[in-house]
Amino acid sequence: MSVTTSLLKGQNAVLSAGPVSFTVSASGLAVDVSALLLGPDGKVRGDDDLVFYNQPKHDGVSLSGQTVTADLQRLPAGVATVVVVASADPLQPEAVFTTAPLLSITQPGAPTQTFVAPDFTAGETVVVLAELYRRGDGWKVRAVGQDYASGLAGLATDYGVDIDDPGTEPSAASVPAQAQSTAGTAVDLSKVQRQAPGLLEPARQAGHALTQTGLAGRRAAVYLVLDHDWHMKELYESFAVQAFAERVLALSANLDDDGTVPVIFSSGQEPFLEEIRLDNYRGRIEQLHTQVDWGWGNVADAMRRAVSHYQESGASDPAFVVIQVGDEPWDKAEARSLLQNTAALGMFWLFVGFGRGKLAFYKNLNASASATFNNVAFYEASKNPGAVPGEQFYNGLVQAFASWMKA
Repeated sequence: MSVTTSLLKGQNAVLSAGPVSFTVSASGLAVDVSALLLGPDGKVRGDDDLVFYNQPKHDGVSLSGQTVTADLQRLPAGVATVVVVASADPLQPEAVFTTAPLLSITQPGAPTQTFVAPDFTAGETVVVLAELYRRGDGWKVRAVGQDYASGLAGLATDYGVDIDDPGTEPSAASVPAQAQSTAGTAVDLSKVQRQAPGLLEPARQAGHALTQTGLAGRRAAVYLVLDHDWHMKELYESFAVQAFAERVLALSANLDDDGTVPVIFSSGQEPFLEEIRLDNYRGRIEQLHTQVDWGWGNVADAMRRAVSHYQESGASDPAFVVIQVGDEPWDKAEARSLLQNTAALGMFWLFVGFGRGKLAFYKNLNASASATFNNVAFYEASKNPGAVPGEQFYNGLVQAFASWMKA
């Protein structure tokens, strides 16, 4: 009697040595299956690392019909991840995913594992179903289920594949390089279209929110602080934190055109500072946070790290520091002191609450008439900000910042 286990979105499973097969089944929609071989930087090593119907075999990964097979013992040392992708057949007009396809993962002598992502509602044409990735001397698989509305060409470009055929590129009419604001001011997003087409729609939504609040054309250095408290583990594993970071990066594309956001992980240890960029954002938070120990979020130390970086950068534009918080800080007095002492530095602090912890400290920062902070605000983005529609999310993110900028 065969045994089958089901994976949840974001869940990992250990694989045994040998070949592993990923079979995609979809109802009511013709689907193409493909795979990308990625190096440690999350990019393909070359254009041949895209395995699809026109190139069904490369470096231990092969495609047969709706099945991708990876021979783990034949994958080159330079391959850190294999991404399995399902895309709607481009020959079917208006074809989009509504019901997620079924992914079956099989290995000889091992139970079959299945994964069905949550259904899609935003006209998605491409879905990243799973990641096969190295962990130590072995391999693991992660159920992903991440939709990709910009199409296979956008996904391939994000992962570093050079798409030469103009017929496969999004047209200028369907993916404009500029987001026109209601005031008639254009925000140039050509860099986003070129380097991260998957972020083009959220970047346009962010630009619209900035225009609505009177900040079209204004500049600011955007920082991101992420809570790495132990109770956030589930939200990292389910890609909620990755999705949140991508939305902040899309906002930054409208405020700071260098395409880079410094990221600071707040944990019980010394804050860990790195960056997320338009050209490396896919899976970046997952890659970085595994280098940080879990602990109680040290918000004050993370804030000090952001202040130091901002001052050392010599930036003349104000700083917009987005701090994701999942629970009360243990260093409340230090946090209050830092907020008070940075009021004159041109730094705005937005605490964004999501997770399962208590957030009363952040909610009540400006509740007392005798101790208010004009450069501080709180935005509650629910337990999972990915469920908040784009324009609603960005309006909540920038409203208080806009009032401060215009004061």
